[in-house]
Amino acid sequence: MSNNVPSSFITAVSTVSDYLSNMQVVMVNTTLPANIGSAARAMHTMGLSRLTVVDPKLPIDDTSVSHAAGGSELLSSAIIAPTLESAIADCQLVFAASSRSRHLPRPVVTPTQAAKIMLDFIDKQNAINERNGIDTAPNIAILFGREDRGLTNEELAYADYHIQIDANPAYPVLNVASAVQVIASFIYAYTQTHIQADSEDNNIAQVTDNVETLGQGMLNTYVRQQWDEPAITQQQLQQLTERTTALMVQRKLADSENLKSLPSRLSRLGSRIQLDQKEYQLLSALLAKLLRD
Repeated sequence: MSNNVPSSFITAVSTVSDYLSNMQVVMVNTTLPANIGSAARAMHTMGLSRLTVVDPKLPIDDTSVSHAAGGSELLSSAIIAPTLESAIADCQLVFAASSRSRHLPRPVVTPTQAAKIMLDFIDKQNAINERNGIDTAPNIAILFGREDRGLTNEELAYADYHIQIDANPAYPVLNVASAVQVIASFIYAYTQTHIQADSEDNNIAQVTDNVETLGQGMLNTYVRQQWDEPAITQQQLQQLTERTTALMVQRKLADSENLKSLPSRLSRLGSRIQLDQKEYQLLSALLAKLLRD
C-alpha cells in the first residue's frame, strides 16, 4: 500500500521539511473524530504532513475539521487504512508511542533519542539510494494507539522501537493528540539541531552531545548502521517471520496449535538484525528451499 512517500528524494537533506516528509503519523482504531482533527493540528504545528488512520470507529467528519484548525489539509490528504499491516507495509522503520513496558518489549527510547535514530536513518538511506540509483524516499512510521487503551501487544510488536514520554509516574497517560504534539515537537526541535550541526560541519558525535545535555543519557539501543543496500520493509520482515514459523512447524520444532510467543520473538529478532534487501533475498531463497524439501 502506498503511503504518499514523495516520488523523488533529496540525497543531501537540507531543510526541516525535507526530513519530516519521510515520516508519517499512524493513528490506530481511534474512537473520536475530534481527536483525529486535534492530532492533525498538532502535526501541522510541528511540520509533519502525512497522516494515516487505521480502521477508525467513526470517520473523519466536521468535528475533525473544526479541531484541526490550520491542519485541515492533512485531513483531506489522510489515508484510511483497513489494517495496521497494510498501513506500514512499505515502512522501513517503525516507532510506537507506549506509556508502559509490555510483554516482549522493544528497545525503549525518549522522543529525542527517537528523533536522532530517525534522522540518522534518513541520511544513511538516502546515501544508499543514491549509490544504487534508487528513486525512493525513506519511509518511517510513528504509531499512536486508542484513546482508552493505547496499542495492543500485537500492534506494539510491529515497532522497532517504543517511545516513552517522561510524565508523572502516578498517571503517565497522555491524550492521543497530546502525545502526537509532544513527540512531534521533539522531532522538530532535534531536526533543527541536526541541520545546524551539519551546516557547521560538525559530526554526529556533537549532535549526540547536544542530546545528552538535555539530561537524557543515551540508552542501549540498536541504531541501524551503514549498509550497501536499502533496509527491508515491515511487510518483508513479517513475511520472513511467517516463513520461518512455517519452517519450524514443518520440521517439528514448533507446534502449530501452540506457537505462544514464537512469532513475536522472531519478529523482534528480525528488527534487531536490521536486514537489507540483499540479505532478505538470501534468507527468502533459503527458506523457500527448505520448505520445499
